[in-house]
Amino acid sequence: MDGLFMRSIEDNIPLEMIYLSENQELSQRKLIVKEVNDEYIRAYCLLRKQMRTFRRDHILSVMPESRTKSRWIH
Repeated sequence: MDGLFMRSIEDNIPLEMIYLSENQELSQRKLIVKEVNDEYIRAYCLLRKQMRTFRRDHILSVMPESRTKSRWIH
């Protein structure tokens, strides 16, 4: 997971994340990581269009952003 976070920071690459909030709600986010520490990540959330802080122990899954066919159709 740390490798993906560092790649997102260094190359400005969006990641997709499955996150469990404090109130036990699941959400799928697309984000660009800006800062990482032992407990949290700070990232620009493409869903909310603002900087957000995510608890690392609430991140269930993280992967490079999947591209859909519609992005490649002109």
